[in-house]
Amino acid sequence: MLVDNAVHGDSRVQKAARSAAAAGWDVTLLGRSPDGVPHRWRLDRAEVRLLPMGGGPGTGAQARRRRAVAALGGLRKPVESAYTRFWSVAMRERAWRRLEPSLWQYERAYGPVVDALDPDLIHAHDFRMLGVGARAKARAGDRGRSVKLLWDAHEFLPGIKPWRDDVRWLPAHRAHEREYAPYADAVVTVSDELARLLQAEHGLAARPAVVLNAPDLPDAAPESESLRQRCGIGPEVPLVVYSGAAAPQRGLRVLVEALPDLPGTHVAFVVNRPDGDHVRSLVARATELGVADRLHVGGYVAADRVVPLLAGADVGVIPIEHWPNHEIALITKFFEYSHARLPIVVSDVRTMAETVRRTGQGEVFRAVDAADLAHAVRAVLADPARYRAAYETPGLLESWSWPAQAQVLDRVYTALLPADRPDGNGTIMA
Repeated sequence: MLVDNAVHGDSRVQKAARSAAAAGWDVTLLGRSPDGVPHRWRLDRAEVRLLPMGGGPGTGAQARRRRAVAALGGLRKPVESAYTRFWSVAMRERAWRRLEPSLWQYERAYGPVVDALDPDLIHAHDFRMLGVGARAKARAGDRGRSVKLLWDAHEFLPGIKPWRDDVRWLPAHRAHEREYAPYADAVVTVSDELARLLQAEHGLAARPAVVLNAPDLPDAAPESESLRQRCGIGPEVPLVVYSGAAAPQRGLRVLVEALPDLPGTHVAFVVNRPDGDHVRSLVARATELGVADRLHVGGYVAADRVVPLLAGADVGVIPIEHWPNHEIALITKFFEYSHARLPIVVSDVRTMAETVRRTGQGEVFRAVDAADLAHAVRAVLADPARYRAAYETPGLLESWSWPAQAQVLDRVYTALLPADRPDGNGTIMA
């Protein structure tokens, strides 16, 4: 398996590696070293290796061009836009070589390792690893080796918010994805809606299989600090929780803005960067509103502690704002809240709002509307048992668990490598 991160904190990738290895596949997970030093450890039966990243071809020239463009001041965006349009027309799918040559860094770091490991199947997580996997598959073919490529699409790239304030970023990565999507022998993704969009975007012969971002629950919750202990409040205090990444588009500000309309209710943030600039700005806003004493901020916990921690709250909130990818997602926290049996208050992003309305497990509010969010929270707190009853629906939580998703993934592997499956000797790069 190939992933563009340091593996820590990426629950989908960790669960995929663990479950594949438990099913009998020989799994090596290659990730990106965060400190330029190689690392190696095991996730149960799967091996993890983090690879140092060096400067790829063209990255120095790219940096010099960026500095030159930045020096243009107000002309920067028009120049960048013209540059992007020119290469997008001139090189089409290959345009990323001019627009984002730093993608070659992944090839230099991962490519030789993949070749040396000589896998039967490459499981490429998300869009950056797709090119690495496709080129490795092609090189294996040149050597007379048949290697299958599975693309695990975590996002719908056309709907993503660019990770950098740069007009070239999205066109470059879309071109890269278009070039290498045809190399995939199978595709899996995270929701039915995203499967439909991917099939249309890339003309896929088959609809991608859906592997939900569902939690892998332990047999017994480990003993640890409870959420209410973390907040310093008793069981009688109404507690709303947000768990996940802290970023402006995630809508945490509207949750702070709603607190004055929720007297006596406390809010807990369980976030990736509790000391980051964005979270500090939210605490400052809570102070301005006179509700800072009811806002509690803490960091992530280990994966097997997430659901037990969240279970200490009364309501789980997903206040994300309208963005194309938010409309089609069933995100990890949705399933974590569900397994914690929390009523869910979600903004009116399409897929999650439709799911909550269908199951009756929560309420929907208008995104970025603090008053409507407060109204939804009050409705849930007034009759929480009504919403928790949805989780008694036979088979619901079981279908939203990782063991059910692991079965889907194993069926995809088996279809790609049917001769290898019976004796569990297939070798996977994850």
